[in-house]
Amino acid sequence: MTVDIDTLNKKIVQESVFVSRLLSEISNIIVGQKYVLERMLIGLFSNGHILLEGLPGLAKTLAIKSLASAIKADYKRIQFTPDLLPADIVGTLMYNPQSGSFSVKKGPVFTNIVLADEINRAPAKTQSALLEAMQEKQVTIGETTYELPDPFLVMATQNPIEQEGAYPLPEAQIDRFMLKLKVSYPTKEEEKIILERMTQSSPKINSVITLDDAQRVKDLIKQIYVDDKVKNYIVDIVFASRSPEKYNLKELKNLIAYGASPRATINLTLAAKAYAFLQGRGYVIPEDIKTIGRDVLRHRILITYAAEVDSLTSDDVIDKIFGGVEVP
Repeated sequence: MTVDIDTLNKKIVQESVFVSRLLSEISNIIVGQKYVLERMLIGLFSNGHILLEGLPGLAKTLAIKSLASAIKADYKRIQFTPDLLPADIVGTLMYNPQSGSFSVKKGPVFTNIVLADEINRAPAKTQSALLEAMQEKQVTIGETTYELPDPFLVMATQNPIEQEGAYPLPEAQIDRFMLKLKVSYPTKEEEKIILERMTQSSPKINSVITLDDAQRVKDLIKQIYVDDKVKNYIVDIVFASRSPEKYNLKELKNLIAYGASPRATINLTLAAKAYAFLQGRGYVIPEDIKTIGRDVLRHRILITYAAEVDSLTSDDVIDKIFGGVEVP
């Protein structure tokens, strides 16, 4: 199928005009964090769930709530605790003694954007309650399956420093997150703006787009062109994480316990398309892959104990992979 790149590019430029307005509106509350805000939009427009990792007080929750307000989306927050039950997330059947019948009480997962706050504070049994919802966009209560709203997006936060009372997420669930973001401290100048803004009356978020607009953007992003050379580049990056010796990266053989799954190939492509849209382009370039590569791969490439001894992280390994795989 022939793709008219020029026509598609002009269309993307026109349709992506709202991006700067949307980021600007959210920035009325969130200071800095452009990296986080852009990745949140990538997740929204790619149907990809996001895991945010950062220290307390870095506005992770506020950023998610602000995005929901800016796109007129329904939003629910679930505070994960050790005593949280799966039924508290997806819902349950309620017995009515008067009628002798059961009725369905849907849980907070039935919304557009779910904030799973401090997800690693709940045990695996509760965390897994999100698995069907995240992967299948549906929930089964009793013998009936219910479709979730569209769009449906899970944004989970976790604290990286507390070990007591925390339950690491199972690898199967981590792999269902499209992106894993690391939220860092603000700069000194940003900290001063936060001080001035948050000690006065808090500004409000005005909606910039609607859910219908978001759906139109999602459909448009699917049309963004990815050349075969770029597709091969994506596949090479993923395969280099599994068999680094085949890409002249023998030094990584003992540093990688498990390489990236096929979901990494899919999500690298989808995230690159969404990132190209945010840049006002109708096609993906290798630089897009490099830009979002860490966020897609850092939770999918598991490093060995030998790498930890050398004080290496999965980000370090990813950088070596991108440095060793030939760019088209």
